Order: sequence, then structure tokens, then C-alpha cells
Amino acid sequence: MNDPRVLLVDDEPRLRDAMTRAVRGMGFAVFAVPSSEAALALLETQPADIAVVDLHLPGMGGMDLLARLRREHPSLQVIILTGYGALEAAQQAMRLDAVDFLTKPCPLGDLERALSRAVARMHPPQTKPRLVGLPPPEETDGEEEAFQDRLPEAWAGAPGDGPGPDAPLAEVEKFHILRTLETCEGNRRDAADRLGISLRTLYYRLREYGL
Repeated sequence: MNDPRVLLVDDEPRLRDAMTRAVRGMGFAVFAVPSSEAALALLETQPADIAVVDLHLPGMGGMDLLARLRREHPSLQVIILTGYGALEAAQQAMRLDAVDFLTKPCPLGDLERALSRAVARMHPPQTKPRLVGLPPPEETDGEEEAFQDRLPEAWAGAPGDGPGPDAPLAEVEKFHILRTLETCEGNRRDAADRLGISLRTLYYRLREYGL
């Protein structure tokens, strides 16, 4: 099996070069470009499995690139690099099913874990539906009551007024999901509808939060 191919998209030369060396050392084949336009052009001739995309890019921004990738390369797993986020960006990234959000400059351990999650999503285990997002239909209703019991503890850990303006995008996303679940009284299907994401994506996020 060939090494997974990672496309790095970042306009900061030093960080791009450092990440290229680091990701290659983790056992991936790496291509690096400084812009969204260059990424789209490269993908025409060099298919990738995973893209690591800076949110703030010259020209076409990272969120617009993510939207294009979802339309034109739907199987590509995307990890977002960001300084700080806002609720609107978190909502949009959730709908576009990004694998993870990493704050720049990100620790290499965080990057490696995000890449591992991306690889896992490329090859979901077919014999365990719960691990790929949506539980078997016969299990969903039976789990709801136990799931609701776990939510108050998660809400208690979130600041009452929400993350501040400098909060990382991942923290904003988590707060928004948990508050939406609270509004929906723990009903995950209703929460997914309100969030504008699939139930599978919501399950994936909740596993990331340990719920």
C-alpha cells in the first residue's frame, strides 16, 4: 500500500517547509503549495488523500477552498489550520465536514493525531457502523436516554457566555454543538438538523468530545 498523500496549503514559507519535513517524517507523501489556486491546479495532476489547509490565505481563502474541495474532490479529507475562529466559521466548517481544526503553530503531536483521524476516515471499518458515524438504527433510540444523562457534565465545562473572540475555532465549534444539543434536549437528530450537518457528522464530533 502506498503512503497516504498529503497536500499542505499555507502561504508562510517557514511554516510550510517545517510542516512538509514533519509530515514526511510521519510516513506520508507530501506536496506543499502557497495558495488555494495552486492547490486546485496541483490536484488536477497529483491526487491527494488529505489536505491541510490554512484558513487565512491570499486570494481564495481557506474556507472557500474547503467548499471547492468538497464539491470537486469529495473523498479528500481536510484538516483546517487556523489562528482563531468565530461561530460563523465553525458552523461552515462543520457543514463541510472538516476532519479537525488545529491552531497555528500547532504541536506536531496534534498534527499527527489529526492525520491519523483523517486516515481512519479514509478506511472506515465496515463491520462496526458506530465507528464510522451513525449507529445501527435499532440502537439509536435505546442510547438516547443514557446520552442525555452525559450532556449536563459537558455543558458544565463550557463557559456560560460562550468562547471569547480569541477562542480557537475548535472550541467555538464544540460550544455551539453542545448548546444546540441542550436546546434540543439531547435529541441528536434535531440538533443535526439545526446545525445544518448530517447525523453522521454530529456523531463523529461527539466521539471527539468523548460523548
